[in-house]
Amino acid sequence: MLQTATDSHFEEIIKGNHQVIVKYYADWCGSCKLFAPKFKRHANDEKNTDVVFLEVNAEENELARKLGGVDNLPYLASFKHGVLLEGTATSKEEYLQKMLDDLRK
Repeated sequence: MLQTATDSHFEEIIKGNHQVIVKYYADWCGSCKLFAPKFKRHANDEKNTDVVFLEVNAEENELARKLGGVDNLPYLASFKHGVLLEGTATSKEEYLQKMLDDLRK
């Protein structure tokens, strides 16, 4: 399930869901645009129905950006029970899969 999150409800979503993967992006970021279809494909995959996938505009949502430790874009972060597990600047689909696997451990 893919959702867009803003500062107003970001913490509520990550704390209210067991497993969350967040993609941080900016409208000007070319790599973010190229990675978007890959992220969406994982979000819509039936084997990932146990994970909430969020998209956050890093430029417009400072709180969400800080909670994820964003230092570059695109940036992926995983949260379990509201706690940040890992985060890294990447647009590699393989790394997204690794994050999903780690989230389920």
